[in-house]
Amino acid sequence: MNEVIKHKIKHNISRFVTSTKWVIFSIIVGIIVGICATAFFFGLSVVTDFRIKYPWLLFFLPLGGMAIVGLYHLLKDDNDSGTNLVISAIHSGDHLPFKMAPLIFVSTLITHLFGGSAGREGAALQMGGSIGNSIGKFFKFDEKDKHVMIMCGMSAAFSAIFGTPMAAAIFSMEMISIGVMYYMALVPCVISSLVAHGIAASFNVTNDFFVINKIPSFGIVSAVKISILAVLCALVSILFCVCLHTFEGLYKKYITNKYLRAFTGGCIVIALTLLVGDQTYNGTGMGIIEKCIDSSVRPEAFILKIIFTAVTLGAGYKGGEIVPSFCIGAAFGCLFGNMIGFSPTLCTAVSMTSVFCGVTNCPITSLLISFELFGYDGMPYFLLSIAFSYMLSGYFGLYKSQKILYSKYKTNYINKSTH
Repeated sequence: MNEVIKHKIKHNISRFVTSTKWVIFSIIVGIIVGICATAFFFGLSVVTDFRIKYPWLLFFLPLGGMAIVGLYHLLKDDNDSGTNLVISAIHSGDHLPFKMAPLIFVSTLITHLFGGSAGREGAALQMGGSIGNSIGKFFKFDEKDKHVMIMCGMSAAFSAIFGTPMAAAIFSMEMISIGVMYYMALVPCVISSLVAHGIAASFNVTNDFFVINKIPSFGIVSAVKISILAVLCALVSILFCVCLHTFEGLYKKYITNKYLRAFTGGCIVIALTLLVGDQTYNGTGMGIIEKCIDSSVRPEAFILKIIFTAVTLGAGYKGGEIVPSFCIGAAFGCLFGNMIGFSPTLCTAVSMTSVFCGVTNCPITSLLISFELFGYDGMPYFLLSIAFSYMLSGYFGLYKSQKILYSKYKTNYINKSTH
């Protein structure tokens, strides 16, 4: 009997020590990554404002692209695979170097300074993941614990930059292996996310929050309309993923020299911008979302944003795909709402999160981010559309290292990569 009691006491002490360890280190990660992500946020704001003030900077985009390639070559990271490397580091223990953090930080700022069409979450996930991994390595954590530290860093950076701590805490756990979540990392990711969000808020980092006016009552007719939108959003998400991967493949096939590839991509973006007549589709494209909320966006906006982003990222520029996916979804949803005469603002919001779900395969994160961006009043619409978009987007995704462990259509274990 005494041996049983001793075993239980020893076991509970071990649990307490482990829990305390994760609380301490998740706070450390949250503070360090929160500070870095906040600096990145302000850096991105500065270069974006500078580009808007001096639009002629766009013509230096090809040189900026070559500088990015040179920077990665200088730091001996020629085989950079971006966020895919962060994901595969958790899957299979691939080496995740600390130099990824400053590289993606500077490269993303260069991309946005000169008008490339890209997001900011690529920098968040890569910067946070590499910092978290480096902290774990410094304190000699084992491989499994370093994986948790990577997820903590990802959650912290995403939370600080996007201002969505709920979604950020879950996203890093949900996106790695679709169908299985790393619940052991829940407390560390939640703490890191909240700490980083607090750090960003203390520096007055403003979070995006959009108000949906006059949400229609949820009924059979409105449910059918939103379901149709969700089906179309799934197709749009597939189109976006296919375009991104296709453009990247074409660049690599026909332009083997990375410097020439970046230069050519920059020239194409310049030509596209001149054809459009303004810089609406350069940068993150947050202005597109604001126009969509006001129901005033061009019908072809979602197609143009897909093209601009695929041309930019495929050529080797840095940033991310998630903010562009929001813009694409917003533009498509606004178009759909105006066409059928059903609350363009609500359709904008629903389409944003549905396309995000389709390209990331993360329905829980998508639902949480919809609440944090738009409030809870439209819950039935978000819930229905995200569910349909997840199911019908198939096995496509932004990140080729992402694993889908269980089928979306049967209770079968499939363990396949996205395409």
